[in-house]
Amino acid sequence: MADLMLFRQEADGRDVELRGSTVALEVEVEVERRIEAGTEPMLGIRFLASEYPTGP
Repeated sequence: MADLMLFRQEADGRDVELRGSTVALEVEVEVERRIEAGTEPMLGIRFLASEYPTGP
């Protein structure tokens, strides 16, 4: 799986890639929750559950 690339758009319209870094699990969970909360208003997609178990 490829890395997720994030960009910021400057005032002059240029896109600048943001450097990646590792984050604590608590921060990752908060980001996941914020993305899930924003998908319905932006895309009309509603999550039924946050995560599903995939096996033992």
